[in-house]
Amino acid sequence: MKLDALDIKILRLLQKDAKLTNKALSAKLSLSVTAIYERIKKLEKTGFIEGYVALVSKEKVGKSFVAFCHVKLVQHTQNNVKQFEREVIAIEEVLECYHLSGDYDYLLKVHVKDMESYRKFMIEKLTNLNHIGSTHSMFMINQVKYTTALNI
Repeated sequence: MKLDALDIKILRLLQKDAKLTNKALSAKLSLSVTAIYERIKKLEKTGFIEGYVALVSKEKVGKSFVAFCHVKLVQHTQNNVKQFEREVIAIEEVLECYHLSGDYDYLLKVHVKDMESYRKFMIEKLTNLNHIGSTHSMFMINQVKYTTALNI
């Protein structure tokens, strides 16, 4: 499916506010509620819309300490990679994990309460995973830009 101009407008509006009703979208885009509904269903069915979420304040829930942790595996065997990925997915403090090229194999984005919580995470969870050769941590000083919206 190729996106047309109207699909792009719908996606942009929903990225800004996923709670917009079909009625509100129809008013903004001068289309019937039924046409909006059908387009959104098509966008969902074809995978352009993967889901809807509430963005929770990390400060309000006590998870405002953000660390980025590079991980290097001991060996890059298929089993090691698959096992590490399965295990890291199960760690609740890890919100994002990327397999990278370059000096390190993975980049983890970790949200915890404070430095002591990060230390506990490293000692009790991350370094207990098999096949980790080394890690390197960096800590967020200030969030300059944060968005979940893709430019389409």
